[in-house]
Amino acid sequence: MRFSKAMPYWVAITLVLAACQQTEEDVSVEEEADENTVVEEENETEEEREDASSEPNEEADEPIEEELEPAYTLNENNWALEPIDDAEEKAVLITIDDAPDDHGVEMAETLEELGVSAIFFVNHHFINDEEGEEELLEIIDHGHEIGNHTMTHANLQDISEEEVEEEIVDLSDEIEGITGERPDFFRAPHGANTDRSWEVVEEEGMLGMNWTYGFDWEEEYTDPDALAEIMVETELLQNGANILMHDREWTNEALENIILGLEEEGYDFIDPAEIELENE
Repeated sequence: MRFSKAMPYWVAITLVLAACQQTEEDVSVEEEADENTVVEEENETEEEREDASSEPNEEADEPIEEELEPAYTLNENNWALEPIDDAEEKAVLITIDDAPDDHGVEMAETLEELGVSAIFFVNHHFINDEEGEEELLEIIDHGHEIGNHTMTHANLQDISEEEVEEEIVDLSDEIEGITGERPDFFRAPHGANTDRSWEVVEEEGMLGMNWTYGFDWEEEYTDPDALAEIMVETELLQNGANILMHDREWTNEALENIILGLEEEGYDFIDPAEIELENE
């Protein structure tokens, strides 16, 4: 700022003070602008962090499926499960046929609560509508395996070889359409297999099995208490027993006592995922 020699002294002083005040105000405005810029940048960074944390992590959300090593193999001479290496000998396999009828989901829930995984062998007529499909998926959600029990529960020894193939393959196709996976296990209704059924089972990469004992289709064991007693006290209960039950009202009522009774006898339970398959 330049001053004229003719300018009075007090005017010059006033102008100097005014200029200083303006400079201070300009600096203050600039500092405030800088502070606002920093705050905005910090807010944007915080928002970016929040957005990033709220975005779904697909890899983290996907469940990690642990694949169990085979610990048991099926003895096709007596249909019992035998331990591989140092697996527990005193153990049994639980299987439920004719599911999911009226009680399959409840039985699946009971078994899960008791820490037991089972194979549920299903038929087409139990899963051929929306309710049946949902029940099938619920059984899987409760930690159980799905097995093929044929389309119509036919006696395979009474039908043609072509029909035998359709009974097995068509059901595996249907199960895969609902669950995304083909079943690993097969059981023929009445345990009535044929040469052709065994061929189809092998072609499909499934493990075919019958059972070592079961009682819930006999009239005297349609009482829950009688059934629970015989299932535990029978002389057929041995290491590796392949235990057969059905989706029935009385079996559903007896199921918890059966499992607890087997535990009291010192038996563990074989996880179907630990069974060695034919194609392994």
